[in-house]
Amino acid sequence: MYKSILLTIDINQPASWKKALPDALKLCRDWGAKLDVLTVVPAYTMPVVEGFFPADFESKAIRKTGADLKELLETLIPDDQHAEAHVRSGIVHDEILAAIKAIGADLVVMGSHPPDRMRDFLIGSNADRVVRHSPVSVLVVR
Repeated sequence: MYKSILLTIDINQPASWKKALPDALKLCRDWGAKLDVLTVVPAYTMPVVEGFFPADFESKAIRKTGADLKELLETLIPDDQHAEAHVRSGIVHDEILAAIKAIGADLVVMGSHPPDRMRDFLIGSNADRVVRHSPVSVLVVR
């Protein structure tokens, strides 16, 4: 049923992958699907914020995040399973939605950490936005 599963994680939030990764691996094994793991480096494009960071901050953040993701996958992915790492930069939910199309995923697996009521009220969660706008099924693991 599934040929390509996209697991989205926040590399800095273990709650985003502690429960979701085992579920994604099981689904990959059960369906013979490939696993792609995506993390997004948030964009710092607002002029007010951008001025506080060095000019090469974004490229360094992407490289470091890529290295951290590769190390995490080498540690957590069993030898009999392959996972391809992807790092994108931008607005988190927009980048996840773009990656779904670019990768050709038929299922997205996401972890959901405990909500911050004020943040959810003001801007909503990335999981909510992905669920509402995804062209494919989304499994939110709690």
